[in-house]
Amino acid sequence: MDKEVLKKAFEFHGHICWASAAGVRAGLAALRELDVQRTGSSDELHCKVEIGENHGAQCFADGVQYVTGCTLGKGNIEKTGWGKLALTLIDKKIEKAVRISYKPGRHKMIAESSFMRKRGQGVPPTQIPPEEAWEMADIVWEAPESEVLTVGSVQEYRWEDDFGEIMGLTPCSHCGELVSKVYLRVVGEKHMCIPCSGYER
Repeated sequence: MDKEVLKKAFEFHGHICWASAAGVRAGLAALRELDVQRTGSSDELHCKVEIGENHGAQCFADGVQYVTGCTLGKGNIEKTGWGKLALTLIDKKIEKAVRISYKPGRHKMIAESSFMRKRGQGVPPTQIPPEEAWEMADIVWEAPESEVLTVGSVQEYRWEDDFGEIMGLTPCSHCGELVSKVYLRVVGEKHMCIPCSGYER
């Protein structure tokens, strides 16, 4: 595999780590299985990534985003909140999907790496020497796919886009900041953003 894509993914993510490397490999496998290219728009691919909140290895999602092109800004990636390192990539045009998950074939090696020992002591990833970080990332990157990924079969996946993209921004009557029309809330005769309106959602 071309390591340049991994280097660029780490630049996007902000530091070198095994979980981003796993996300890159999982994303590449999903693109391969669906026989599609990285997307530049929101109407081609959609990704469900199974990470949750506040747990280690959420970096997986940045590897997936970089490789697949499914990003928060395009609205074509979502978290299931299950705390797992897995993704389902959906080709919206042909309505097929594949699920790829990280498996612990080499995870003991990762856990015992000098990088992870330092992380366990509270050292930020950006303060660990790059050679130690690369040594740990290569455990995932250079492994046979069968040791680090479970690649599912391509399945039919009916895609239903409930709303589509809703265009239009309007200034909040209270703070004046632009807000998507969908998120305006009515307060008396005024239309306000959610924080100014007092509504929770």
